[in-house]
Amino acid sequence: MDIRIDLGSDTATRPSKAMLAFMMGCPVGDDQKQEDPTVNRLQDRVATLVGMDAALFLPSATMANEIALKVHTRPGDEVIVEADAHFVTAEAGGPAFLSGVMMSRLGGKRGIFDAAQVEQAIRPDGPHYPRTSLVCVEQTTNLGGGAVWPQQRLREVVAMARQYGLATHMDGARLINAAVASGIPAHRHAQDFDSVTLCLSKGLGCPVGALLAGSKDFIGEARRYKHLFGGAMRQAGIIAGAGLFALDNNVERLAEDHENARLLARLLSELPGIAIDPAEVETNIVFFDVAATGMTGQDLADALCLRGTRVGARWRGTTIRAVTHCDVGRADIETAARQIREIVVERAA
Repeated sequence: MDIRIDLGSDTATRPSKAMLAFMMGCPVGDDQKQEDPTVNRLQDRVATLVGMDAALFLPSATMANEIALKVHTRPGDEVIVEADAHFVTAEAGGPAFLSGVMMSRLGGKRGIFDAAQVEQAIRPDGPHYPRTSLVCVEQTTNLGGGAVWPQQRLREVVAMARQYGLATHMDGARLINAAVASGIPAHRHAQDFDSVTLCLSKGLGCPVGALLAGSKDFIGEARRYKHLFGGAMRQAGIIAGAGLFALDNNVERLAEDHENARLLARLLSELPGIAIDPAEVETNIVFFDVAATGMTGQDLADALCLRGTRVGARWRGTTIRAVTHCDVGRADIETAARQIREIVVERAA
């Protein structure tokens, strides 16, 4: 299948020639022994970026999230998350399989809940109940349409968790998108959280990698699970270098992705049968509904694939997700919108 415009996810990003050249020149060592200078440099850089004491380089943000759960909880605990959080929808049951924890799923608005909901979800302290031990937020919200948690809401949720002695984790896979969109530095978003995940292989354009950050003691324990979960690496500087390059070159350009997402939303809002509110597009994720066209999301996705464009369809639904990134330009957005128009018109004929 010849996909020329990939809006399926920002994980579709490919390293640029400049990034690849930088990676090839990075010094390497044995990361398992903490002797890789490029990995160590990246870990220090990210720890400072998110305002934490230390960070750990890992193959994926999913592994980072799962290690965070493992360190913060014990089997039988319950974790408070939003109902459509990545932990719930896209980590293959990892919380149950790897940590033996239950997930208390809150109904948020665009992936965002409030402190009152957290307090309501906390279990009483008694032998009949699982122990509530951790609160997780996702910044930005993936299935919430790339929404950015407001600072006040983050502070209130963390304060409520602290009041009840709960740990806090931020799944900041797209934290840098939130920082660019809001104009608020990443460390302010992560302020007072016990740990934070940062993904490199989405909008930042790296081929692989993520980091988990927290206190020195937390990262010390996380390192043990990095090995246990199969994430230990050797001369990993060759891929960690991509992260250093991205932090120097690919952060400010995320604003282009956000602008392209807003353009796509505006063009889609002009099409008959497409339901979308362009005002809700804050970062690089666009959700729209095609129910009024008589198609399912998969119908439209399949028709677009035949034209060389990929989008994501919600399973058994009428909702489409399109995600902009560094490999998609303004002209690609205009082409994708035109193709969707053609499909909608053909369907109505």
